[in-house]
Amino acid sequence: MKNKAVVGKKVGMTQVWDDDNRVVPVTVLEVSPCRIVQVKTEESHGYSAIQVTFGEKEAKKLSQPEAGHFAKAGVAPGTELLELRLDDVSEFDAGQEIAADIFEAGEMVDAIGTSKGKGFAGVMKRHNFAGQRATHGAHLVHRMPGAVGQCATPARIFKGIKMAGRMGSDKVTIQSLKVVQADAEKSLLLVKGSVPGPKGGTVVIRNGIKKASN
Repeated sequence: MKNKAVVGKKVGMTQVWDDDNRVVPVTVLEVSPCRIVQVKTEESHGYSAIQVTFGEKEAKKLSQPEAGHFAKAGVAPGTELLELRLDDVSEFDAGQEIAADIFEAGEMVDAIGTSKGKGFAGVMKRHNFAGQRATHGAHLVHRMPGAVGQCATPARIFKGIKMAGRMGSDKVTIQSLKVVQADAEKSLLLVKGSVPGPKGGTVVIRNGIKKASN
C-alpha cells in the first residue's frame, strides 16, 4: 500500500560504511520540507492523492490561478507543484509539511524520476546491437541495424521493430531500494543504490509496494 511519499532533488552518489565496516553505495537526495497544497480523495476527485510544493517562488512570477490556488490553501508558493498518488490520505491536511524523517533507516522505498535524455541514438547505443562486420567488403554499414522488413509481402515494417530513435527522458521507477539514513535537520535522505535522473533532477520517493521494510 502506498501511504507515504516525499519529493527530493538528486545531489549525486557517494558511499558510506555500515556497522560491519562494509562499503555501501548510496544516492544522496536533498529533501526540502514539502508543503501540502491540496488533499484529493475518492469522494471529491475520484482518486486519492496529495498535491505538494517545495522551495520558494516570488509572488509576482505566479499567474492569478496559481496565486489563488496557493492562497486558498494558506501555503507559501513553491518552485514546483507535484501530485503524489497515495492509497490512504487520511493522515494528511493542507498546510502540513513533510520532511525527510517521514522515512526511517531500513525501510524499503521506490524511487521515481526522469531518466537522462540521450537525444537521437542509433541501434547499437539504444538497443545494444552488436553492429555489422567491419571487414570483407562491408562499406559504411558497421553501425547500421541491417534488414528490418520483408520484400513484397507485407511490404511494410511491423510495429515494435527496434530501430534508431529518441533515447532517454522517460519516467523510470526503481523498486525496493533500502533507506540507509534519513536526516531531517540536514534535509538529506540516503538511499542504497542508484536512482533515475541526472544530478539536480526531481525524484519522488514513496514506500515500497513489493518488499516489506526490514
